[in-house]
Amino acid sequence: MRWVLGLLVVLLVYLQGTLWFGEGGLTEVRGLERSVETQRDEVEQLRQRNQALEAEVEDLKTGLEALEERARSELGMIREGETFYQVIEHEDEQR
Repeated sequence: MRWVLGLLVVLLVYLQGTLWFGEGGLTEVRGLERSVETQRDEVEQLRQRNQALEAEVEDLKTGLEALEERARSELGMIREGETFYQVIEHEDEQR
């Protein structure tokens, strides 16, 4: 009778250890849940970035203002008839 009770206690300890620390156990499940949450956050950030890029592409396709703004800022272009002024500061004035 005692050996059956001892066997049951050993079996219970083994099963509890497997549940908590074994493959597919609660520790692994919690780690996977954290990983899934991290990936969801990353997907949401990428989704927002894609929406912003889609809006910018649509604006570039339809609106001339965005195209003109990009030409000015990235390419340094100016409109015909405009005068471009560049202010250069001397080193001693910058301090």
